[in-house]
Amino acid sequence: MMTPSKSEIKLIRSLAKRKNREENGLFVVEGEKLVQEAIESGWDIVAVFTTDEIGEDLMSRITLLSSPSPALAVVRIPKPTSFTSPDLNILSLALDSVKDPGNLGTIVRLSEWFGINTIYCSDNCVDVYNPKVVQSTMGAIFRTKVVYTDLTKLIDELQGKLPVYGTFMNGNNIYNESLPKGALVVMGSESEGISPDIESLIDKRLAIPSFSISEKCSESLNVAIATAVICSEFKRSSV
Repeated sequence: MMTPSKSEIKLIRSLAKRKNREENGLFVVEGEKLVQEAIESGWDIVAVFTTDEIGEDLMSRITLLSSPSPALAVVRIPKPTSFTSPDLNILSLALDSVKDPGNLGTIVRLSEWFGINTIYCSDNCVDVYNPKVVQSTMGAIFRTKVVYTDLTKLIDELQGKLPVYGTFMNGNNIYNESLPKGALVVMGSESEGISPDIESLIDKRLAIPSFSISEKCSESLNVAIATAVICSEFKRSSV
């Protein structure tokens, strides 16, 4: 382990931006637990820095978070594997225009919890290697496959093969539905929901009803919370 040079510091700092991550094929992992999980999961570690080795002042210069962690690693982004369609016998997720890093990171984390191996993201979703996304996954990023693709083409290819569900404010009450073991569930963006092009391809519309007695109840759920409820109900139905 060596002290990073000026050029290395510049490179690490540049990885805060998606363009630079894609050009260099690198991203940053921060925190002792996450760095250890990256190593144990067999990811290609380019460099590791700790405050014990380089000091807190230098660590504060290379961190991409609001405050430095005791450990930081530069990790190589895996080369994209050949595209595979969703397994017809298990639950898969598709995210349409999810822009908030914390939401995507939480969805990756809960997907691992519910045994969802692959998440399909529209190309305009936030980058899964965004520092805040990586942090929010709590290590699940190293064990969950995230694929960026054209969701309209993906769903079109699944017509007649796998039921495609979408979440809407005016959908059918999920607690009254008989849910299959295998399905693709589309979750929309935080502000606009599922885009019209994708909505037209949805087989079945679902909604999570509100049970609030307050007149000032929120109009909708955070997309990560909604995803957790949806996944839990699908899994409960298949037990």
